[in-house]
Amino acid sequence: MSLKGTRLRCGLLFSPSMPTETRPILPRLLLGPGPSNVQPRVLAAMGQPLLGHLDPAFLAILDEVQARLRRVFGTRNALTLPLSAPGSAGMECCLANLLEPGDAAVVGVAGVFGERLCEVARRIGARVTRVECSWGEALDPGEMRSAINKVRPRVVALVHAETSTGVLQPVAEIAQATREADALLVLDCVTSLGGVPLRLDDWGVDAAYSGTQKCLSCPPGLSPVSFGERALRRVRRRKQPVQSWFMDVGLLGAYYGGGARVYHHTAPISAIYALAEGLRIVEEEGMAARAERHREAGRALITQMQALNLVPLVAEPLRLPPLTTLRLPAALRGAAEAKLRRRLLDEHGIEIGAGLGPLAGEVWRIGLMGENAQRHCVERLAAALRALL
Repeated sequence: MSLKGTRLRCGLLFSPSMPTETRPILPRLLLGPGPSNVQPRVLAAMGQPLLGHLDPAFLAILDEVQARLRRVFGTRNALTLPLSAPGSAGMECCLANLLEPGDAAVVGVAGVFGERLCEVARRIGARVTRVECSWGEALDPGEMRSAINKVRPRVVALVHAETSTGVLQPVAEIAQATREADALLVLDCVTSLGGVPLRLDDWGVDAAYSGTQKCLSCPPGLSPVSFGERALRRVRRRKQPVQSWFMDVGLLGAYYGGGARVYHHTAPISAIYALAEGLRIVEEEGMAARAERHREAGRALITQMQALNLVPLVAEPLRLPPLTTLRLPAALRGAAEAKLRRRLLDEHGIEIGAGLGPLAGEVWRIGLMGENAQRHCVERLAAALRALL
C-alpha cells in the first residue's frame, strides 16, 4: 500500500482526504529494533473495562501475569513482576537495588546498551570496570572471567541480546565465573524475552529485566523484571536505602508479592491486560516453536537481503534471530541510507532501524520480533526494497 499524500499532524499520521475528526492513524509494518506490531488479540484485551488496581479480579490477572513471566524467563523467582515503566527503567531498577555507592561492578560492553549499563552504574556511584569487544562480536568469556577475578565485584552485568548490533551474547560461562566470585549477575533480556529461550535459573542469573514491545508483541511501557533470592538477600543487607523509592524492590514486593497487597502505585491496568494476553499467546504457541519461528524468519531475511547485496554483520553462530544487522553496500552508506529508509516508510509503510554509534550510516537493523517473525513480513520488505533499489 502506497502512503503518498499522507502528512503528519501533532506527530500522528493522517490522510488529508478525510475529515479531521475521523482521520485514522495509518498502519505501519514495524520492522525496526522495536516496537513490533501488536497482536490483534492484545489490542482487543486493552479495550476491556478498567478495574481498580486492588480489585480482586485485577489481582488475579496480575498473579497470572507473574506466573507466566516466570515461565518465559525460565525461573522460579517469586519476585518476578511487570514494572510500570519501559525496559530502560528495568535496567535502572536492577542496578539501583543491587549497587551502592563505592561498590565495584564489571560490565560487558558490546554495544549501546552495554554502554548504558555502565552509565547507570556510574550514576549510582559504582566503580565500573568495562570489558569491551568490537561491535558485531561477542564478549570473550575468558576476558570477563579475568576481570571478575581481578576486581571481585558486587555486580556483573551484560546484555543478552544487544539490540544495537544483533549479537546474542554468551551467558552460562560468564554466570559461572560470577557465582564463583560471589557476585550477582544482572542480565538485559530486552530483545530476547519471548523470542529466544531463557533459562535464568539454569544459567545462574540473579536479576534480569526486559520490555514488552519487542518479542512479546505488546505495547511499550512495561518492563518485566525478576529478582532471585541471592539478589533479594543483597537488598536486605544494604547499608543505606535504595536511592529510588519507586524502584525499591522491598516496597514493590509488598504489592506484587501476594499476601496483603500493600498499595505502592496505581498499576497501568490496560497495559497489564495486554501483557496477560500476550503471554497467553506465547504459551499457546510454545516457546520452542516460537524460537524456531524466529530463527526461520531470520534465515529467510538473510537469504532475501543477500540477493540485494545486503550482508549480515554478525557471524552465524552469534546472530540474534529477532534482530538482524545488515552491512550496506558503499552506494547506500551515509546520507543515502537515511533517504532510502524514509522512502520505505513514506511509500511502503515499512519501518526499519538505522545503525547506532560506530555503525551509524553503515548498517540497517531489521527486527522480526514476535508477531512480525513471519515469512510474509520478509517478503513484503524484500519486495519494497526491490522496487526502491
